[in-house]
Amino acid sequence: MFRSTIRRGTFVACAAAGLGLFVASPALAGADHAHASGELIRYSAAIPSGARARVNAVYTAQGQSVVVLHVTGLVPNTAYGAHAHANACGLTGPDAGPHYQHVQDPHQPSTNPAYANRENEIWLDFRTDQDGNGTATTKVDWQFSPDRRAASVIIHAEQTHTGPDDSGTAGARLACLTVDF
Repeated sequence: MFRSTIRRGTFVACAAAGLGLFVASPALAGADHAHASGELIRYSAAIPSGARARVNAVYTAQGQSVVVLHVTGLVPNTAYGAHAHANACGLTGPDAGPHYQHVQDPHQPSTNPAYANRENEIWLDFRTDQDGNGTATTKVDWQFSPDRRAASVIIHAEQTHTGPDDSGTAGARLACLTVDF
């Protein structure tokens, strides 16, 4: 993992598989960038041994965050939910804590759509291809504060629900990657 500053004229590739986010505009000069990659910590046998993930985040001068998740080695042709979580990965899925929310719901676990939504959280749902690889990208109109940041991405068993009573839920926590957002 590393944190670096993007300098004017630098190109940063943030996703693979033919899909890239390239940072080169003067508006992004000086933007922060975070990256993590490695073998997923597995909490379920539903995640094949050796499955890997890469997360890249770019924080723009306009106050936005663009986050890209790329996974390899998962079950082919399968839909997953994925979100940024408040804590680093641990021995069990609950160790990663709740979803990171820009504006925190005072009632946890949060299923209130006013807080548990794609504008207030980092949602990275994806579907794997025939080789078990997948990519998701999201952009939110906020950045992490220096004293409160997400610390991991959890892969969930289901795509994210958006109903009035289950917003933000996505089933069991299957795997995790610690990310220094």
